[in-house]
Amino acid sequence: MDSTEIKILQTAITLAIFLFIRILVVRIINKTVRKNILHKTRGKIIKKIFAIVFTSIAIYFISTIWGVDQSELLLYFVSALTVLGIALFAQWSHLSNLTSAIIIFFTHNVRLDDTISIIDRDFEIEGRVSDISFFFIRLRTAEGDEVILPNNVFMQKMVKKHYGKQV
Repeated sequence: MDSTEIKILQTAITLAIFLFIRILVVRIINKTVRKNILHKTRGKIIKKIFAIVFTSIAIYFISTIWGVDQSELLLYFVSALTVLGIALFAQWSHLSNLTSAIIIFFTHNVRLDDTISIIDRDFEIEGRVSDISFFFIRLRTAEGDEVILPNNVFMQKMVKKHYGKQV
């Protein structure tokens, strides 16, 4: 076998290992979501994060197999992260919303389909939580309207959770 065939074989083995580990992790996440009665949306987010991490690792290994210089590869990843960091810093509100989304995901007791009231001095909002994303929380009101709140604003407001009440 020549060197190209060996590289193709190593790439195929790397991809097979990557897919096996990814399938295994997805099954573990699904089992944990069912066992701990977590909402499926949380499982989807965790699976997306693992997919990004595993794909980055697989790209790194495949690049190494094909002879990409590791210092150049590291320079590329550092440059990409630097550009991303500057872009997020330039858009401070996006970074604030993203950080708030992480806090809401791990610590806040509001979940999808919960009926809540956001208590504000000027305007009180009551509705059912229809979506929690990386930047916004969407509420569906009793009138059928949709209210979209940035995560950082949601974190700053007092929230009243209604048990047993459907909007």
